[in-house]
Amino acid sequence: MTVHFKSVAKLVGSFMMILAAAMLLPIITGIYYGETHVITSFISVMIPCTIVGFFLYYKIDTSSQRFNTRDGFLAVSLCWILAAAIGALPLTISGAIPNFIEAFFEMSSGFSTTGSTILTDIEKLPKSALFWRSFSHWIGGMGMIVLAMAFLSGSGIKGQHIASAETPGPTLDKLSAKYTTTARSLYMAYLIFTCGETVLLMIGGMSFYDALVHTFGTVGTGGFSTYNDSLAHFDNPFIHWVIIVFMFLCSVNFNIYFIAIRQGLRIIFHDSEFKVHLMIISSAILLIVLNLSLSSNIWGENGTSAVGTLISNNSVKSIHWNSFFKLFTDAAFQAVSIMSTTGYMTSDFDLWPTFSKFILLGLMFVGGSSASTGGGMKVGRIVVMAKLAKRGLYKRTHPNSVYLIKMNGQHLRQEIATNITNFIFFYFLVLAMGTLVISINGFDLITSFSSVLTCLSNVGPGFNLVGPTMNFHIFSGFSKIVLSLLMIGGRLELFTLFILLSPHYWNSNKV
Repeated sequence: MTVHFKSVAKLVGSFMMILAAAMLLPIITGIYYGETHVITSFISVMIPCTIVGFFLYYKIDTSSQRFNTRDGFLAVSLCWILAAAIGALPLTISGAIPNFIEAFFEMSSGFSTTGSTILTDIEKLPKSALFWRSFSHWIGGMGMIVLAMAFLSGSGIKGQHIASAETPGPTLDKLSAKYTTTARSLYMAYLIFTCGETVLLMIGGMSFYDALVHTFGTVGTGGFSTYNDSLAHFDNPFIHWVIIVFMFLCSVNFNIYFIAIRQGLRIIFHDSEFKVHLMIISSAILLIVLNLSLSSNIWGENGTSAVGTLISNNSVKSIHWNSFFKLFTDAAFQAVSIMSTTGYMTSDFDLWPTFSKFILLGLMFVGGSSASTGGGMKVGRIVVMAKLAKRGLYKRTHPNSVYLIKMNGQHLRQEIATNITNFIFFYFLVLAMGTLVISINGFDLITSFSSVLTCLSNVGPGFNLVGPTMNFHIFSGFSKIVLSLLMIGGRLELFTLFILLSPHYWNSNKV
């Protein structure tokens, strides 16, 4: 099996045209806010991107080539890296982020829906630049190539080869006979969530611009905000709970929504992954609430809660959230934000007790469900690994017994179980190697480890020097490139990107 470079180039061309078309929205935003220099920078990138994409898609003849899975790995990886590189150009040209490496980091974080940032003062950036930064979450959330697939009917490129390289999670479900139809169905649900949340946030008092930008960060589980203190800027429980609900909804397997439409809502609660997902997040919230309530070091004088200590414009302000409801809201928001890998914050959880921080650290590993916009190892894999561990214990005392692992009542094939085990092992290997490389910067272990973990799991904030009120500006240019690739690799489920480093991939004699 060889790599068909013409077919890969054709797909890359289609994606470049879509990416160029996406730049129309920040241009319109720039026109509305009168940001001429930013408009010019986007146009100077959009035009050549369109021309090159048009040439690659329409002028390259791929009739003699059959697009395969190996082509999908290369095409998807190239598109994601190009998206970050091309998306960074307007920010660099306009001067919003003058350093290209830092702009590349920011857009890698955006498209991979990570939410980590190098910006020290977000509010100084032009509105159109901030819009593009957050819109990248929406583009990358459901999958950039899934978006391209929705327009690829008749192109000769089979969707399953692309989807297998990009779709997150251990399993891949088709909602219809054609993957292009599946892609359109997924984006229809995506649009419904986007419109619904935008309207609700506006009802809560947000402007249309703020509502749209924060919706992009929520449904894409990305977490970029237009304010230095993130969602803490809006001291509004209604807004916080709207975002909590949509962060959770978008971290759930999107396929079950379509199944629920056909078979009823009750089928959702019969899904093994959903039940475990709900159990994990509920338990995490309960434990954090209890810990924050009982810990003696979270209550200041006059009953002021340290849970409400926030950072705004580099100064600490205390919000008197004395009621249990406020404490519960804070705990629920941060737990859902971290597990969904959105990364928004309403409080500086780096000031929380160690027990609560450890729970959040665990949620960073777990992440969202399969086929969701969330990152992490995925709940489905955690469920399978737990079942494998249980089988291992059982076989120790009953070595001759037959123990079948089932998901949703169906026998799990050994091939899937093996692939999941391989992924978990590779995930921890990359995490360890990444931490080793990043430790060259000389920062403390928690900062180095959590920076790699949060990028690999596409969460956003980490702990200590990369905590919720800090940023990644402190790292060297080399480290920012490494972290950028980890964000993209994590979003593509590791193997899609890192398989390109294998000699076997480029050897045509190897299948």
